[in-house]
Amino acid sequence: MTTAMGGLHGPVVAASWTKDCTFQLLSNCFLQKPNFTKTSTAKLSFPCMPFIGVAFKKKETHVVSPNISSPSVTTGLLDAWDDEYGGVIMNSESLPMSANAFASAFQASLSNWKMKGKRGVWLKILQEQADLVPIAIQEGFNYHHAEPGYVMLTYWIPNEPCMLPASPSLQIGIAGFVINDKREVLVVKEKCPCSCSGVWKLPTGYINKSEDIFSGAIREVKEETDIDTTFLKMVAFRHAHLVAFEASDLLFVCMLKPLSYDITIDDKEIQAAKWMPLDEFIAQPYYQDDPLSKKVIEICIAAQEDRYSGFTGHQLNSKIDGKLSYLYYDDLKNI
Repeated sequence: MTTAMGGLHGPVVAASWTKDCTFQLLSNCFLQKPNFTKTSTAKLSFPCMPFIGVAFKKKETHVVSPNISSPSVTTGLLDAWDDEYGGVIMNSESLPMSANAFASAFQASLSNWKMKGKRGVWLKILQEQADLVPIAIQEGFNYHHAEPGYVMLTYWIPNEPCMLPASPSLQIGIAGFVINDKREVLVVKEKCPCSCSGVWKLPTGYINKSEDIFSGAIREVKEETDIDTTFLKMVAFRHAHLVAFEASDLLFVCMLKPLSYDITIDDKEIQAAKWMPLDEFIAQPYYQDDPLSKKVIEICIAAQEDRYSGFTGHQLNSKIDGKLSYLYYDDLKNI
């Protein structure tokens, strides 16, 4: 199962690392499992991070030969293009391979960028170019973020506070509330050494990269229990801060309709799963003692009984990126 620390955490969160680096997140018995999908929270008024779907204008480039090995050799400018915010993005595929060549070319390029009034510099160093990382740091670059296969570094040229957006700092999780016609809730017990390991909870997880919220909820339920579902509505979401890796966390609670009923658990991470009578589920002391978890279940029940409309997904085009995306809203009044 590919998840990213998903689930519903509540107002009190306890986190710990086990010896096998499995992150455990305890929050009112809505637990999430590790996978480190991230979402950028950069403000739109800031220079936008490269390589996240924003268009950049390529302009004239200057290439330094990767074979330059001596600073005494005349150097050109690093291959780079302008972004839309007064900065430049360096071409990872044409970086010099030697430390001396990179350092010399960067200094020449930096002088050129300063003369042109450039601001932020983005440098993506691929894994096979890792020897250049300490050289870039020595030249004044700062770490921004890392993903499998590369590390992103930044350099702020003006003598003023840096206006580049911070690294991605938000994780998105889901919880699936699945209830059948017998008013039985699909629940699971996680394999974890935490204090609520014996509590029956909703299936939870984090959405994958480029995955829609409702799709993540359907996938998580399927992976944990083998139950097929369809998305009905989003009933609530919770925003918490300083959770895993000090990141913020959004958890969306989705109501799903079951399309199958025979359970097969993923025994690598799930201890057990079953259909539990609703009254028995909410009577668990863990839920009775926690205001947030209790309120979530109350909202889910209200939605199931049509006393609360929740938010349904509507696919719309956007001029921002020219793509289809889902807007979730209450369409009870046919807005």
